[in-house]
Amino acid sequence: MHIVIPGALPEPEVAAELAPHVAQRAPTLARWLGFGPPLPTDCPAADTWCTPLEHWLLSARGFTPGQDEHISAGLGPLRLPVADDEPVWLAELIHMAPSRDGAALLPADTLAITAAQSAALLEAARDLVEDSGITLTPETPDTCRVRWPEPIRLACASPALVAVSAVNDWWPQAPAARPWRRLVNGLQMAWHEHPVNLQRQRDGLAPINSLWLYGGARRSQLGRPLPDDLRIEAALAPYATAQDWGGWIEALAGLEQRCFAPLASAAPTLVLTGRERTVELAARAGWLRRLRPLDWRRWWCSR
Repeated sequence: MHIVIPGALPEPEVAAELAPHVAQRAPTLARWLGFGPPLPTDCPAADTWCTPLEHWLLSARGFTPGQDEHISAGLGPLRLPVADDEPVWLAELIHMAPSRDGAALLPADTLAITAAQSAALLEAARDLVEDSGITLTPETPDTCRVRWPEPIRLACASPALVAVSAVNDWWPQAPAARPWRRLVNGLQMAWHEHPVNLQRQRDGLAPINSLWLYGGARRSQLGRPLPDDLRIEAALAPYATAQDWGGWIEALAGLEQRCFAPLASAAPTLVLTGRERTVELAARAGWLRRLRPLDWRRWWCSR
C-alpha cells in the first residue's frame, strides 16, 4: 500500500515544534515514520513547474520529458487518458483576481463548477474560439482539451502550483503564447458580466473568469501505471499552505482516526510532500522492523 500525504513535510523552522504533536496526535503515523530510511527528492518549482505531489505522481508514472519540456508537461496525459498519441494540452476553468503580487488564481477544484455553467460560458465564447483557430473540447465540467492549428512548444505551469504562488510568475510570455493570450483576454471580457457569473456572485461564489493552459506531453511519455493500492490523503495540504499549524495538528489527528489507526497493522510505503521536496519511506522487511525504530525526527526536522 502507498499512502501519499501532501503537506506532511513542514519547513524545518516549524517542524521541530510540531514533532511532539505528531507523536501524540498521530501515533500510528509516527511509528510508520520509523519503519524505513527516508528517500528525499528536491523538486523546486523553478525546475518542475508543478507541485511536489504532481512531481511524485509523474515520477511514479515513469514520465519522460521531451527535449526542452518541464516535467509539468506530463500533467496533460496524466489528467486526461486518451487513445491517441497527440500532445495533450488542457485548459482549466479558473477564477483570477487582483492581488498584492499582481494576480491570484483560484483553481477549478475550489469553484464548484457545474456542467451547465461550463457549457453556457463556452457557448458564449464560441465565436472567439473559432476566430482564434484554437479548438476547445470540453472533457469535464472544469477542463477542456486544447488543440492548436499547428504544433506548438510552450512551457506552462500547473494551475495547482500557480494557485499557491503568483500568476505573474507563471503567465506564458513566449511569442508562441500570443494566440492563447489574445483568446484569454477575449474570454475574460466575454465572461465578465455573463449571467452565469452574475448568478454565482449572488450565490456568494467566485466568478469563472479565465482559463489556465497546461500540459503538452503525449500519452506514450508515461511509462507505467500508478500503484493499484495508492491512497492520497490531502487533509493537511491547505493548512500547510496557509501555515495554519493549529489547524494542521487537528487535521493530522483526524487522519489518525480515519486513515492511519485502522491500518495500524500494515506497513505502507509513505510519501510525504513539503513546499519543494518529497520524502518516500518504504518499510523495511519484517525482521528489520523489529529492530530499534529509526529516529524519524532527525530527518523530518531538517532539510
